[in-house]
Amino acid sequence: MKKVLLFHFESCPFCRFARRWVQEALEEDPALQALEIEMIDEQLCPGIANQYDYWYVPSFYVDGKKMHEGACTKKKVVEILRKGLS
Repeated sequence: MKKVLLFHFESCPFCRFARRWVQEALEEDPALQALEIEMIDEQLCPGIANQYDYWYVPSFYVDGKKMHEGACTKKKVVEILRKGLS
């Protein structure tokens, strides 16, 4: 299983959707609950955020590889989370 990182910040509306969709996906698919998902607020943890190459939030990484950056859909969030299982 691979680690999933979600970089976000609190006041971003796209980030709120992404965080909600992560929670919904975990509730809807019990297999996803085994994932290690870390949500990092880039404004609170700039030292961590600055180690990754992205411009927009939300940004998803799976096992250190950028999977998506910027506004997304619930379908995309689920797709990213499933890649963490493989």
